[in-house]
Amino acid sequence: MPSQANYQKVEMLREKIRGAQAVFVCEYRGLTVEKITKLRAQIRGAGGEMTVAKNTLMSIALKEEGFPVPEGLMSGPNGFTAVHGDPAAVAKVLKDFAKEKGNEALIIKGGILGDKILDVKQLLALADLPSREVLLAQVVGTMAAPIRGLVTVLSGPARGLVTCLSQIKDQKEKAA
Repeated sequence: MPSQANYQKVEMLREKIRGAQAVFVCEYRGLTVEKITKLRAQIRGAGGEMTVAKNTLMSIALKEEGFPVPEGLMSGPNGFTAVHGDPAAVAKVLKDFAKEKGNEALIIKGGILGDKILDVKQLLALADLPSREVLLAQVVGTMAAPIRGLVTVLSGPARGLVTCLSQIKDQKEKAA
């Protein structure tokens, strides 16, 4: 019979992942409290929240919130990062932190993005994507390029006329 405390923990986990765009799974065994605290602060800054929970309780919370449960990732002591902002930014924080010297104990296992389960390669590929703001700027630039070209083409004859009139004026001034 499950205890009341476990029901409360599952409800707390459900609240943390409710509305999340992604949930990433990492093994943290071997990291000091200081390093985990630093990692959590960086994740919070990127729009996520890292929680350490029992795999069985997180599996229940994921099911109840409509996420698929990544059974292959649910072994060992895991930290679960719920992403409420840009998933690429949080994935980049995890990847960069794991790359730093002395943080090799953080093992990125994979995660859930929407209704898809990501393996570690897919999660690292997500981390390599530019941030949301950069992608939006690239889209706007791509959309504005044809308009900019059209304005340049349409202003060409007027610019040519002005240049021609300016040269005629200069010639008449020299002749006078």
